[in-house]
Amino acid sequence: MTITIYHNLSCGTSRNVLGLIRNSGEEPQIIEYLKTPPNREELVRLLQLTGLSPRQLVREKNAPELNLGNPEWTDDRLIDLMVERPVLINRPIVVTPLGARLCRPSELVLDILPGRQRGAFAKEDGEKVVDGNGNRLV
Repeated sequence: MTITIYHNLSCGTSRNVLGLIRNSGEEPQIIEYLKTPPNREELVRLLQLTGLSPRQLVREKNAPELNLGNPEWTDDRLIDLMVERPVLINRPIVVTPLGARLCRPSELVLDILPGRQRGAFAKEDGEKVVDGNGNRLV
């Protein structure tokens, strides 16, 4: 089984999602998208898989000077910007055999993981997400 995470190691949400994937017994393919950014075709594929629009995937706060919330930005131009500046891609994106999702908040990954959680899991901030029996708490 292949699970892929588009991961940013410096992002707590991304680290939490990676932890939840591993807590299900899987070792995902990790794509550090800031080091290995998706090309336009791959980004369009991810948008299709997740069902998100480019506007929903763009991380506006990483470039406030661009005013990316402005409706004058077309979908094509937002895609081009995310390809040019991968820091503008919101994360983490996870692709599994059950679907693809932008996992914000991190526990959304539980909806697309094929395997159950193998034990307790708490986010880095201490919030308990999974109990000792592998049952989702939130």
